[in-house]
Amino acid sequence: MVQHDQLHRYLFENFAVRGELVTVSDTWQQVLANHDYPQPVKNLLGEMLVATSLLTATLKFEGDITVQLQGDGPLSLAVINGNNQQQLRGVARFSEEFPASATLKEMVGNGYLVITISPKEGERYQGVVGLEGETIAECLEDYFVRSEQLPTRLFIRLGESEGKPAAGGMFLQVLPAQDTQADDFTHLATLTETIKAEELLTLPAQEVLWRLYHEEEVTLYEPQDVSFSCSCSRERCAAALKTLPQEEINTILEEDGEIDMHCDYCGSHYLFNAMDIAEIRTNADPADPHIH
Repeated sequence: MVQHDQLHRYLFENFAVRGELVTVSDTWQQVLANHDYPQPVKNLLGEMLVATSLLTATLKFEGDITVQLQGDGPLSLAVINGNNQQQLRGVARFSEEFPASATLKEMVGNGYLVITISPKEGERYQGVVGLEGETIAECLEDYFVRSEQLPTRLFIRLGESEGKPAAGGMFLQVLPAQDTQADDFTHLATLTETIKAEELLTLPAQEVLWRLYHEEEVTLYEPQDVSFSCSCSRERCAAALKTLPQEEINTILEEDGEIDMHCDYCGSHYLFNAMDIAEIRTNADPADPHIH
């Protein structure tokens, strides 16, 4: 049975360790829907979606998060935007095809991962993660150990469910300021690592946790829905058009008759003709002498 996308938090009663379990299959499908990505790029976006969701749940803030992969390789950019309501979207840009077996390093070249957190209140935060590991999960584990000094493990699984791409993941972390034996954490991580993609992507969370930790006492909290959501809108496009030089807009209108603004994330098109532009300018500043 296919579950809709959800994030579950859980806690071990006898160890100071917390966990998260997420599925992002529907969200991943919608991210891929408007694009013809090579398989390695599809997989990378799936891994980044899982990682961003787990990261957002871990960092406990209200606002937006961006996880962006940049480099000098054929994949110039891969980015996931999300928020504390687990609304996610993503896009990638690449200059050439690469083999189906392309690794993270082969796609990105010399690159890094930038995590930007923009809380509704308080300071914007940016962390840069070197691509030391072979996978996104390894790079982020390294980041947590360095930035928070907390033992952390990230498990990402990609596969198919009912013939469609499916993605999910699990996260384990020692609770701050708690005395947890390294052996205990290693034991729980070893158990978690045995999760098969098929189990994680198709079984209810309770069933997954029971299969992994049936000898442990685990508290499972109320889930949070995860969904694809794009923040583009006609209003945002109009605001962007206001910032362009009038000559540039006039040239496009003369050549094409209208301005077509396309959202890379969700595939939406917003069309503006000469009358629309005139209205935008009038609303922008009624006292502007250039509007007549």
